[in-house]
Amino acid sequence: MKKNTLVFFIFFLNFIFINCTTINAKTLKPPSVSADGAILMDAQTGKVLYEKNINSPYPPASTTKIMTALLTLENCNLDDEVVVGKKPPLADGSKIFIFEGEKLKVKDLLYALLLESANDTAEALAEHISGSIEDFAKLMNKRAKELGCTNTNFVNPSGLYHDKHRTTAQDLALIMREVSKYEDYRKISNTITYKIKPTNKSKEERPLWNKNKLVQQNSQYYFQGCNGGKTGYTTQSQHSYVVSANRNNFKLIAVLLHDSKKTFFEDSVNLLNYGFNNFELVKMYSRGDIVTKYSKEDLNLNLIACNDFYYVKEKNNNSKATLNLGNKNLNSVDFHKGDVILNAEILLDNNNLGTLNLSSDCDHQVSSFGINSGNKLILFTIFIVLFLILMIFIIKIRKKLKKKKQYRKYFY
Repeated sequence: MKKNTLVFFIFFLNFIFINCTTINAKTLKPPSVSADGAILMDAQTGKVLYEKNINSPYPPASTTKIMTALLTLENCNLDDEVVVGKKPPLADGSKIFIFEGEKLKVKDLLYALLLESANDTAEALAEHISGSIEDFAKLMNKRAKELGCTNTNFVNPSGLYHDKHRTTAQDLALIMREVSKYEDYRKISNTITYKIKPTNKSKEERPLWNKNKLVQQNSQYYFQGCNGGKTGYTTQSQHSYVVSANRNNFKLIAVLLHDSKKTFFEDSVNLLNYGFNNFELVKMYSRGDIVTKYSKEDLNLNLIACNDFYYVKEKNNNSKATLNLGNKNLNSVDFHKGDVILNAEILLDNNNLGTLNLSSDCDHQVSSFGINSGNKLILFTIFIVLFLILMIFIIKIRKKLKKKKQYRKYFY
């Protein structure tokens, strides 16, 4: 009876272990989205947590305006005055009906750009910054390349359909990653309503309303932590959407392009929940941290992190990232305190998460004779060996001389 009980107990423990292992080994199942191109990206590291045709170019419609907003914030002050030219009032599509010669602040034009998706204000900002739509498009493409965009070509600042106006989910995420660093962008993009005061050409206030349902608390799609988003639509481009959200300093960006079913709000909420529920951001090192000690032969020093290092991992992954310093010998290298002397690999489950620059906390100089702390022991050993050889040679010479003296004494 006791034997049967023991066998049953062992079988039960094995059953529990196997099932727990199976549960832990399950891969995460991401949500499905109707858009043809989609991405979920961590804004801190750029790690892609979900992807669907992320490098396929699509017409982005008014999500283009986040690049226009970025260039405006980089090149203008919010209180700068813009005098509207001839062309912006003639812009097609959505607009707030600005007038030629009207004087508006950059801030007001940005609110209209991001809340009402106004094409006329997009063109007014473009002309204010670059002088013409064509030159502004060149600036847009130049900045896109600087951000790492590889499959993007902008033709206009508004996103009006053009067969050569294209971007990808990944490229748009990179642009959103940059513009969302600006507090002014986050403030404007999260504003529900705004009024442009009367101007020299308009006696009436212009009320503006935010079209992003993820920031509207009375919406079924309201998402706590959302700190900016932009919708887009044209008949040829279909629906598009880009959004960012932040929870506990873990910031995610979702992009949906060419959505014919208009489920982008629901799909973006599902993507963001998938990211926040299943992943976490880990800060491994802060700038200035002593990462480890380097000790080789008689060289001893602290290796200091030159920058913060973050990585993203699945919440159910209990593995810890490790540091690989490589095999570089620092004994033969001159360096000063604060110099970058090593590039360490950060590994998680044998996957390379990136590199961390490491600096020294002290100076080190190799002798002008080439004798450094690393080869002193070798030179000392060589000296001892040569000394012993010399002593043996001297002893042998003395023995020979002694024999010769004895020989002469014997015969003479």
